[in-house]
Amino acid sequence: MDAAQRRQEIVGAVCRIIATDGLEGASLREVADEAGLAVGSVRHYFDSSDDLLNYSFTAVSDRILTRLNKALIGLGPAAGDPDAGRAVLTLLGEFLPLDEERALDACAWLAFRNAARIRPFLATEADRSHRAVAAVIGRVITRLLHADDTKGADTAPQLVTAAEHLLATLDGLVMHALLQPGWMSPEMCLDVLESHLEGLRRRVGASH
Repeated sequence: MDAAQRRQEIVGAVCRIIATDGLEGASLREVADEAGLAVGSVRHYFDSSDDLLNYSFTAVSDRILTRLNKALIGLGPAAGDPDAGRAVLTLLGEFLPLDEERALDACAWLAFRNAARIRPFLATEADRSHRAVAAVIGRVITRLLHADDTKGADTAPQLVTAAEHLLATLDGLVMHALLQPGWMSPEMCLDVLESHLEGLRRRVGASH
């Protein structure tokens, strides 16, 4: 196994520990045990727990962003595409814990972002990943609300507000689904999200 594969295996162990024991449980020793490695093997790739956690945060962020950007291609070039709404729902679903892989990533990303408030070494990645996700959401809002057909600067504040509203909704759905998986099922997550998106289209449409 090459170094890149081994690092990803270790990141997977970090995410599994976060999902079961929280970020505080992701020590070098616990991660090594979860990955089936000796502590020295983990130290070969990461100098410290901080180094391991920061790398893992970036890796998780990049996995989420890769899925979002890949799905973004599916929106197509035309703002008026009648299938755009369904494509948007599919794209945003990549952010939600709709299956085990996405649930692990969402749980870890949420934990890392929260920890960044009191662990300065995580702050740079927290800011980078938030900005990158926000940029994708901004493009989604522009496409969803057919901003190409509006008057640019006149609608800019509305688009920013809509993007922030959508980001907050996604964060809330992620947290609710992780905390109450028996109630907030994948199907309900998508139903709530679809309802929110339809509400956005109606509110902006009514303002023109």
